Amino acid sequence: MRGINHIVLFVADLPRSIAFYEDVLGFERLAEGFPGGAFLRHPGSANDHDLGLFQARTAAAGPGSVGLYHVAWEVDTLSELAAVRDGLTAAHALTGASDHGSTKALYARDPDGIEFEVCWLVPDEHVEDALAPGTSLTAPLDIDAQIRRYGADTPGGPRTDPAVWARVAARRAALSATAGRHS
Repeated sequence: MRGINHIVLFVADLPRSIAFYEDVLGFERLAEGFPGGAFLRHPGSANDHDLGLFQARTAAAGPGSVGLYHVAWEVDTLSELAAVRDGLTAAHALTGASDHGSTKALYARDPDGIEFEVCWLVPDEHVEDALAPGTSLTAPLDIDAQIRRYGADTPGGPRTDPAVWARVAARRAALSATAGRHS
């Protein structure tokens, strides 16, 4: 597998969900669709669609029930992530913002309470520094500080170096082993 091509969600109120994904996250509704459903694509996407929304026939299970926990969408730059943060905040949808070292993430809920993430990936050439031993993998996200560090318009991901994770793990293991010998 290479990645996720599209997401399809059952929603309680189709028009409300279409409006949220268009107005808050910038998706564009495609002309083709099905009765009780809609297909949306994000500008610049080469996919035939990125998101499908279908009217649910029954109520949703509560949070923490069996099912999808969340889906993550990726933005190109930290300035785009900041704009998404502002839109989610204005829509009262933002639920959290975390710095995971190599990923800078916003968490939110759509009108049905479906959780999603919008993230920026630290460029491959900076991943090892971003995940230096001792770096917290879940810290509060300060987008302005990240912009000062990486630049507002520096392109993030996609990941192109699968070996970076082995190097990070080896570096952390070596430092952990060294610390164990000195304790």
